[in-house]
Amino acid sequence: MLKISQIDKKYSDKTHALKDVSLSLNNGMVGLLGPNGAGKSSLMRTLACLQSPDSGRYSFDGIDCLENPQRLRRTLGYLPQHFGVYPNMSCTALLEHIALLKGLRRADYAPQIDKLLELTNLAYVANKSVASFSGGMKQRFGIAQALLGNPRLLIMDEPTSGLDPAERERLHDVLVTISQDKLVILSTHIVEDIENLCHHVALLIDGSIIESADVETLIAPLKGAIWHSEQRPAENQEISILSKSYRFGVPAWRLLSESKPTSTAVLCEATLQDRYFLELKNKGGQDVATK
Repeated sequence: MLKISQIDKKYSDKTHALKDVSLSLNNGMVGLLGPNGAGKSSLMRTLACLQSPDSGRYSFDGIDCLENPQRLRRTLGYLPQHFGVYPNMSCTALLEHIALLKGLRRADYAPQIDKLLELTNLAYVANKSVASFSGGMKQRFGIAQALLGNPRLLIMDEPTSGLDPAERERLHDVLVTISQDKLVILSTHIVEDIENLCHHVALLIDGSIIESADVETLIAPLKGAIWHSEQRPAENQEISILSKSYRFGVPAWRLLSESKPTSTAVLCEATLQDRYFLELKNKGGQDVATK
């Protein structure tokens, strides 16, 4: 279990990135969902021991991570949002180099590298320069390096950002496979990725945890009250406009209402995205839908 208690972080420019964040997370894939600037990367860097919080504690499997960061690093895999690579090193050579930096013995990492290249579908480019890889291939390489040493805690910051649909699908397969016996924290603002992959979600907005629960629990309050309408209603106390989308150039709105809000409205299944937009709206950070 990862237990986070009242983590608070401010930066020198007075940005209050994390505000008394508390979470308890078990094995499996957990989504950390929030808009850009919500504090997701700040929390990821803190959990990865790349920065210290101003206050608060966190522990993983009995390890006090502030007192013993090296113990945590031995069981931690981290994929940052952006990472660089040496320009002339092959995929295998760079993985070997990272394994040595992690303190792994050759007898342990050599067979592991072969398995990771197969898992991430990179075996066929094992001897090619990582700098020449596509965005999706680099992300899969990032997962491979994070898995070196068979960590029990994996932290992945925006792993599908910038990927095309086919690359995202391949990456989803890898993430589901590796999350069976580990705690995988997936940080993203892509709601669809979270809903498709994660059994548990923590909503982080403006540096604070709004709610942390399984997806069904998060969307339960909205069931029977979400409508799809091609007619935009006037917003009032009974009708809340959650989001606006287009299909073939025709606009449509997702509405929260206890009764049918417009003549064209159709009752539909509530989603995590509906809950996400509702929380953004409550925080005053979502105005696109009202235009």
